[in-house]
Amino acid sequence: MSTEHQTHSKSSLTESGYRYQWQLFLVALAFFTRIPIPTSTPFSTERLNHANRYFGVIGIIVGVICSLIYLLFILLFPATIAIGIAMISGLLITGAFHEDGLADVFDGFGGGWTVESKLNIMKDSRLGTYGASALVMALGLKWIALVSLANINPYFPIYAFIVIHCISRVAAASLIFSYPYVRADQDSKVKPLANQQSLLDIGILLITGILVLSILPLSLALSCLITTILIRQSCGYWFNHQLGGYTGDCLGATQQLAEITGYLTLLTFASHYHF
Repeated sequence: MSTEHQTHSKSSLTESGYRYQWQLFLVALAFFTRIPIPTSTPFSTERLNHANRYFGVIGIIVGVICSLIYLLFILLFPATIAIGIAMISGLLITGAFHEDGLADVFDGFGGGWTVESKLNIMKDSRLGTYGASALVMALGLKWIALVSLANINPYFPIYAFIVIHCISRVAAASLIFSYPYVRADQDSKVKPLANQQSLLDIGILLITGILVLSILPLSLALSCLITTILIRQSCGYWFNHQLGGYTGDCLGATQQLAEITGYLTLLTFASHYHF
C-alpha cells in the first residue's frame, strides 16, 4: 500500500470519527433541547445510547443562551426581571424536560407506597400536589439565588448559568453508569440511554464538567465539585432506596436539585468572599 493511500485512509478514518462525534452531539441536542437540528442527521438507538457523553456540553449551550438573554435584558430591566426572563428562556430551550422529571419524582415518591405504584404515578402526565409544590419551590429558589448573585455583582449570574447548567447535567447523566434502570415500559424517554454505556462516554462527560469548573477560582470550583458529588450520591441512594434504581424522571430531578445546590454554593461564596 502506498504512503499516499495510507495517508488518505487515515484521513478518512479521522473524518469519519469527527463526523460520528458531531452526529452524536446533534442527537444529544435534539433529545435534550428543543433546538432544531438538520433533518439529515442520522438517528439510531446506538447513537442515542452514546449521546449522553455530551450532556454537559448541552448544559453549556443552555447556560450560554440564558446568559446572553440575561445580558440583553439587564440593560432594560432590573435584575429581578432579567433573571426571570433568562430562566424562562431556559425552560423554553429544554421544554422543561428536567422540571417535568422533578415534579414526577415528587409526585411518585410522595403518593406511592410500593415501587409499582410509584412508577405508575410517575408515568401519569397529570401534575399532583407534591409535584406542583416541588416545582414552585425549585423555581423560586433558583430565581432568588440568581437575583441575590446579581445584586452582589451583575456578572455573577453569567458564571452561574454556564457552570451550573453544565455540572448539574453531568451529575444527572453520571447516574446512568452507577445504577440499574428500573422502568420496563418501551415508551420511556430515557430507556435508550440506559444501555451499552462505555468508558469513553463517562470520560467525555466528566472531563466536560471539570473543564467548565476550571473557569472558577480553585476553592470555589472544589466547593461546587464537592456539593455536586454529595447531591449526586444522595439522589442515587434515594432513588435506589425508593425504586431499586433510576428512571428518566430521576435524572431530571437530579439535574434540578444539583442546579439549585450549585447556585446556593456560588451565593455562599459570593456573600462571604470575593471571586
